[in-house]
Amino acid sequence: MKSFEYGDEKISDREIMIAVPSYVIGVGILSLPRGLAVATTSSDGWIALLAGGIISVIIMWLLAKFVIGFPNQSLFTYSSTILSKPVAVVISLLFAVIFINVTAFEVRKIADISKQYLFDQTPVEVIALSFLLIVVYAVSGSRVGLFRLNMMFLPIILFITLVVFVFNIGGFDANQLLPMFETDIPGYLKGLQTGTLSYVGFVIVLFYVGLVENPKKTPKMAAIGMSIPIVLYLLLFITCIGVFGHAVTSNLLYPTIELAKNVVIPGGFFERFESVFFVVWIMAIFNTTSMALDIAVMSLNSIFKHTKKVKIIFLLAPIVYSISMFPQDIIEVESYGSILFNTALIYSLFIPLVLFVVAKLRGVKRVGK
Repeated sequence: MKSFEYGDEKISDREIMIAVPSYVIGVGILSLPRGLAVATTSSDGWIALLAGGIISVIIMWLLAKFVIGFPNQSLFTYSSTILSKPVAVVISLLFAVIFINVTAFEVRKIADISKQYLFDQTPVEVIALSFLLIVVYAVSGSRVGLFRLNMMFLPIILFITLVVFVFNIGGFDANQLLPMFETDIPGYLKGLQTGTLSYVGFVIVLFYVGLVENPKKTPKMAAIGMSIPIVLYLLLFITCIGVFGHAVTSNLLYPTIELAKNVVIPGGFFERFESVFFVVWIMAIFNTTSMALDIAVMSLNSIFKHTKKVKIIFLLAPIVYSISMFPQDIIEVESYGSILFNTALIYSLFIPLVLFVVAKLRGVKRVGK
């Protein structure tokens, strides 16, 4: 079979719509209900989650609308046009550093969770290395191939999540959701921060929209794609509160996995459904990790144009692995993740804002303007 050549690496806006939730729905969803429950009172986390989602959809649409003005151009290319080449190099390098760290975080989290729930006798180092090698293999191939995997995996992920919701209806107590609107303003703000961080993947449009062959409808499709994790997260949080209650959800390390453990399939077809759930969820984490590494490679490749993609990947792989093994325990991993994603959120908002303002001031022409 003929492999994809660089010139063939074009995608449709529909694939962007699928790529957005595929990146956003990652390892963070496993502990998201706990973070929201800790920040807010009763079931009020849904308010912060919905508000964060609406903000993210707006940001996603604005970013995509801006980027389609530079069709078939990478972030490095249009940053060079708007600012200057040296500044574009710095911007791309910092994005590469962020996504290298995102890759390392996802690798470490999947290793820790796998050890806790699936491979209790296997060292974290071995699990992390195995997962990273699979990601490296995927990213080494066609970029279009990653989008095809997204389109294949996302329906499976959504289906298995729907199964979790359906089989937990029997244990759902609506009284657990009451009273509502009890959280104070600082609590809502903290919950809003947690909710917004869970949608931070909107930044991928800065990199992937340039691959879209006909980007006219891309902003709309990207916004629709972002709405998928909003609905999923809301259902997940409300189900956790309705089944476990606020106090229990606040103290569970991974409420989503515990929710899957509650599932009992009639007839004993699956005695441990959480194992099936976790295997499927590895697909979601794989999607996030592979795209994070791919964006890091893309950022570096745009600077070092004469360096082959595979060489960059093989250079980054040991760096990613070393970073993933640096935190000594779960507490350090969580602290690392918090710092990383807050930094990523700030940087992902700051750079597009600077590009937009400078483009307006300098009168940089965009397609359709």
